Amino acid sequence: MVDTTDEWIRTRTGIETRYIVEEGQNTSDLGTEAALNALKDANVSPKDVDVIIFATITGDVGFPSTAIFVQKNIEAFNASAFDIQAACTGFLYGMELADALICTGRAKTILLIGGETLSRITDFTDRNTCVLFGDGAGAAVLQPSDDDRGVLATFTKSDGRLYELLKMDGMGTKNPPTSRQYTEKMQYIQMEGRDVFKHAVTCMGDAAELILEKANLTYDDVDLLITHQANIRIIDATAKRIKIPADKVYINVHKYGNTSAASIPIAIDEARKTGRLQSDDVAVLVAFGGGFTWGSAAVRF
Repeated sequence: MVDTTDEWIRTRTGIETRYIVEEGQNTSDLGTEAALNALKDANVSPKDVDVIIFATITGDVGFPSTAIFVQKNIEAFNASAFDIQAACTGFLYGMELADALICTGRAKTILLIGGETLSRITDFTDRNTCVLFGDGAGAAVLQPSDDDRGVLATFTKSDGRLYELLKMDGMGTKNPPTSRQYTEKMQYIQMEGRDVFKHAVTCMGDAAELILEKANLTYDDVDLLITHQANIRIIDATAKRIKIPADKVYINVHKYGNTSAASIPIAIDEARKTGRLQSDDVAVLVAFGGGFTWGSAAVRF
């Protein structure tokens, strides 16, 4: 469809395969399946969930929130449900919020979901972006801990001055759905790749270093680094920046591409199931996304 090759994509991005939703399949469908899997894994009933937080930039509709549809699907009617929008950092923004709600006693069981159908906002004639994005969802259940395991520290930050470098200008009140929006392809992701790369490496490296300091950890204390799976070169550069060896870096970008807010929970789930993440292991999570937004978390699993 565009002037590129399989070799170019693998070399520049590390991506080999991606998953795309079927016709009629929505972000809430992916989020529902991830939510049910997480609840089953945690041995938690949907009726015991106090809060549902859904991180996404590709909600089913303009309103209501996609979390509302998940609530309906899983019958978690004792919960409040809402979306947050922080692009690829959304899951970590949600983790910081969930941690605060639990630590202040405002909630005991929180279902945190990151899910996207980025194929619906990808211009498959744009070589700069069409090779990067995939669809997926992941979820986690957060509850109070009675030992030293759990969320050790969180950090989030943003800089709205740089939004022009990674954006989707359409589908909002600034550029409502008119013929001009579609003529200028405002309904699709637009990205200045080289500039995004430079900022991503710097901000993710800073966020990883800061979270180690906040959690009173050293590089040697980290058992696994899980970054937002955007690009293999960004992942490698971030690991090098904080002196984490390759065998302590989790990578699955080659299988799924960039799934935005879904990438970190998908990676956590895979790392647990494959034995890369064991009980009592310390993981550093770090992400960067449009806005710009970025953040990190240290978690003892």
